[in-house]
Amino acid sequence: MKKINVLLATAIAAVAVTLSGCGKSGGGRPDFGDNEYPVLTVGVETAQTQTTYPATIKGVQDVEIRPKVSGFITRLAVQEGQSVAKGQLLFTVDNASYVAAVRQSEAAVNQAQASVNSAQAQLATATLTYKNSQELYKNNVIGSFELQSAKNTMETAQAAVAQAKSAVAQAQAALANARESLSWCYVTSPTSGVVGNLPYKQGALVSPSSTPAITTISNISSMEVYFSMTEKDILSMTKNAGGINAAVSDYPPVRLRLADGTMYGHTGTVTKVSGVIDPSTGSVSMIARFDNPERVLKSGGSGEIVVARTNASAIVIPQTACTTVQDKIFVYKVGKDNKVVYSEITVNPQNDGKNYIVTGGLKAGERIVSNGITKLTDKMEIKPISQERYQQKIREQAKSMTAGDIVGGMKK
Repeated sequence: MKKINVLLATAIAAVAVTLSGCGKSGGGRPDFGDNEYPVLTVGVETAQTQTTYPATIKGVQDVEIRPKVSGFITRLAVQEGQSVAKGQLLFTVDNASYVAAVRQSEAAVNQAQASVNSAQAQLATATLTYKNSQELYKNNVIGSFELQSAKNTMETAQAAVAQAKSAVAQAQAALANARESLSWCYVTSPTSGVVGNLPYKQGALVSPSSTPAITTISNISSMEVYFSMTEKDILSMTKNAGGINAAVSDYPPVRLRLADGTMYGHTGTVTKVSGVIDPSTGSVSMIARFDNPERVLKSGGSGEIVVARTNASAIVIPQTACTTVQDKIFVYKVGKDNKVVYSEITVNPQNDGKNYIVTGGLKAGERIVSNGITKLTDKMEIKPISQERYQQKIREQAKSMTAGDIVGGMKK
């Protein structure tokens, strides 16, 4: 007897679930033997919608690192994934020839400076000789020819000093250039961030045109998430806000759904909108910035931008009131004469699996059949009942089933 009671209770529960079950096709309806259908009057309520966009995650600053000079890598000073500061050494390129060039340039500077010293000494002698010649000329010891010769010698010495100083300047410039070239052998980080892949190891030959880059430094203290909106959505957003700048300022905070399906712990802010529509996709690129204090987000990752909006006058109806035919959604409206009309509606594609937010084809105050619509036909007359009465009839019918009926049905 106890076993039968258990089976009876289980069967009743199953019948109740089956009778009240529903889906996108409107669900079934118990056979009440009458023409009564639950009807609800459409009203407005506050509802929150969510729109998602595929997204790509990038660091605020992703810098590809390549050397300015060609050579073999002699030292790797960092590891993949390591955090580095601006100016920190990343790797060294073979610098022997550049060190030699610096030493050669230093020698050239010293030689040029020696030439200046020699020219200045010769100038001092020529200047003294010219002054003495002026005194001798005044005393009629020498003639004008000797005086002019002394002056010419002094001026020639002056020109030699100027030329020697110019040579020093050129040698110093060459030395500075050699030192700069040598500094290019020590590749440092241009920004603080995280080291990416290191495809080249010690001993590899690299150059300014190396592909791929030696590595990438990503500043991930905050991240930029790229996503795209359709031209239609952008136009609507811009018109409602009164301009693209105002639209960006008024854009609500956005969330980021990560690749594993979890929601990122910080909200983001839309900061940029492209001014050009991509002709191949008809979309506009947008950028949202997210703080990344825990370093959860990685440059190159993917996810979904989730935009939540609140609609204070939304029309929300249960999916049990709807049927889907070839991607179109229909309901049965109930007229004043209680005859149903098969009517197409449009809904927001985002839903919670139980209800639809209607965007067109249905107005507040209209009546629709909420359950059992698979048994309806267009222009059919029904007897409207409330949802509460409908559920009560389901319970009454389930209770009226005898244990024998249930057990017999189970044996079959």
